[in-house]
Amino acid sequence: MIKSMTGYGRSKQLIDGYEISAEVKSVNHRYFDCTIKLPKYYSFLEDKIRETAKNYITRGKIEIYLYIKKKEEDEKEISVNKALCDNYVSVLSKLRSDYGIAEEISLSTLTRFSDIFEIENKEVDEEKITSLTLTVLEAALADIVAMRKREGERIKTDLDVRLAQVGKLADAVEERFPQIVRDYENRLVEKLKSILNNVDEQRIITEAAIFADKITTSEETVRLKSHIKEFGALLTKDGAVGKKLDFIVQEMNRESNTIGSKANDLETSKMVVELKSEVENIREQVQNIE
Repeated sequence: MIKSMTGYGRSKQLIDGYEISAEVKSVNHRYFDCTIKLPKYYSFLEDKIRETAKNYITRGKIEIYLYIKKKEEDEKEISVNKALCDNYVSVLSKLRSDYGIAEEISLSTLTRFSDIFEIENKEVDEEKITSLTLTVLEAALADIVAMRKREGERIKTDLDVRLAQVGKLADAVEERFPQIVRDYENRLVEKLKSILNNVDEQRIITEAAIFADKITTSEETVRLKSHIKEFGALLTKDGAVGKKLDFIVQEMNRESNTIGSKANDLETSKMVVELKSEVENIREQVQNIE
């Protein structure tokens, strides 16, 4: 079944002491284009995240947002830059001595110099974090794929109706053709009668045959119906079929334009306008399909 390229998925889990949330958004795009936003400390996850996303989504502009927080204990380690602290104590002691300051050097005094403290991230188990994160991410990806499938079903319903209408219009153009030729024959007869006393029936037949050959659209309507059939078959297949559908609709548009260029009466021209309008609506819908 076809899938839309637009969708949204989310998953948030408290798993093995970590609070992890994943949010996935997707919109139309000609290719697979994935943007990942996650805490810098976990940048080692990026390649695995992109690889996992490709397993679920083939085409579209994807944005993935990840939040990872350890709940049970702090992820930061605080240490003291002892060399710098010793330097501060030495300088402060010299000031006391040089200026006869009675006040003792206290802990509160030293803590005012924030640069003596060094804050570092604790080492993490990358393999464990990767496994936990991908578990949550895959839940969010499954959520967005389900949404894209639902939207794909709605698109298919609309396309089925429009394809049927294109088929009816192609039939109508074919059915109209004999009447166009008969009308031309009648006009030709009346014209010759107004000029000549006798009407050369053979000449009428020849002229009508030449005219019919010039305006016939049978090849175009046959190809158009073939494209409709192939398009409809693709709508029932799984996987990314959007690019193939886009190519077929271009061919449908080409046949519609040719039929329009051969249209020789008002009734057929009206049909062609409606035909081209439906093909254009189909083309716009195809841009949403993965």
